[in-house]
Amino acid sequence: MNQHRCDVVVIGAGPGGYVAAIRAAQLKLRTICVERDRLGGICLNWGCIPTKALLRNAEYMHFLKRASEFGFEIGNLRIHFPRIIERSRQVAERMSNGIAYLFRKYGVQHIRGTAAIADIGVVEVRDEEGTLTDRIECQHIVIATGARPRILPGIEVDRERILTSTEAMLLPEPPESLIIIGAGAIGVEFAYFYNAFGTAVTLVEMMPRIVPNEDEEISRELERHFKKEGIQILTSTKVLSAKRKGKGVVVTVEKADKTQQTLTATMALNAIGVQGNVENLGLERLGVHVERSFIKVDPHLRTNVPGIYAIGDVAGPPWLAHKASAEGIVCVEAIAGHTPQPVNYANIPACTYCQPQIASIGMTEQQAREAGYELKIGKFPFSASGKAWGIGEARGFVKLIFDARYGELLGAHMIGPEVTELIGELGLARNLEATARTLFRTVHAHPTLSEAIMEAAAVAYNEAVNF
Repeated sequence: MNQHRCDVVVIGAGPGGYVAAIRAAQLKLRTICVERDRLGGICLNWGCIPTKALLRNAEYMHFLKRASEFGFEIGNLRIHFPRIIERSRQVAERMSNGIAYLFRKYGVQHIRGTAAIADIGVVEVRDEEGTLTDRIECQHIVIATGARPRILPGIEVDRERILTSTEAMLLPEPPESLIIIGAGAIGVEFAYFYNAFGTAVTLVEMMPRIVPNEDEEISRELERHFKKEGIQILTSTKVLSAKRKGKGVVVTVEKADKTQQTLTATMALNAIGVQGNVENLGLERLGVHVERSFIKVDPHLRTNVPGIYAIGDVAGPPWLAHKASAEGIVCVEAIAGHTPQPVNYANIPACTYCQPQIASIGMTEQQAREAGYELKIGKFPFSASGKAWGIGEARGFVKLIFDARYGELLGAHMIGPEVTELIGELGLARNLEATARTLFRTVHAHPTLSEAIMEAAAVAYNEAVNF
């Protein structure tokens, strides 16, 4: 058995864990990162990165279907679906190798295996056979074990016909039909992807609208476009059971009026949320506070047990890679004796990468009204954007919500071309407490999609000249 001593052990090498480990090493803390699988965790290997590669293929597929609009005539088009999947795996492989390089560059020691906290300041690592291989003594332990798909009773996931997102990224060919249980970001992204390649997709959502965490107008706009593409949408619909039957699946749902309906398809995808990976870490023995599978932490990511911290998905919502990375930096900077500002959870952007894309930050209109604000709202459609027309994507809009009294940007909600890239400007604006006037008096390059942000701010104050 190998014996080690260090300052910080990070358990997990996802977007929270590997960032925390690298930042700790930059701060001259002797750092070990333990990961049982591939560096980069679920996000890099089975989530954020490879799914974006797949979605890019779907975008090209949509373009090819309307290529004549751009002056191209394409005949005898052939799709090599396994190559599409292979490319996404190659992208993930490249990024994982990049993290290994960064670990070497900054001096992070990587130990492969499954970690558990044996005692305060002691981490033990076991291999795939359960053999104890490493014992690490340290001052600080950062738990970054992430989360996994949440499976409700009655949904019989077998990973062959009833899938999680992992299997949905590895299918050798598009299924003839697919029922997606849950219409959050994961659900709608897979709906968009498989619809592009000819799968008959049905989206089932328990809440009254798809992407229910977004502003209501965003949900309505996405639903309109999805229905136009032939995606069937069932909202206010609860899944009672999902079972494999022969070469397909049977999904029983209950509608708002309590009537039941039976749906059939080739496959089903479980996309209803996540639960924290807190099992077999030794948390119960040490008395670490866990609530509904997520570890409770303070603003500097400390648990109730001294020397033990938690970041990322395992520390609760929002379950976003960039939130995990931000927490990792705050956590280890505090460990190093710095005084970092806690993560501002009210200013974390959320992005959905279907087409049209969705990006948002801050309060929805409903939330702002419920908080008692008097509002000024500016909404600018991409149908009034020259750049959007030029690239053939003149759909969607930018919606900005301001406090009428001070002009503070309370929330931003966008649906349309490349809005996941545009959201950065609005995150910076909120971070710097910019006002509406700051936004629409900032000269934006023309023609650009970002002009829609300037124009939306101007609309809110009746100063728009292009709408």
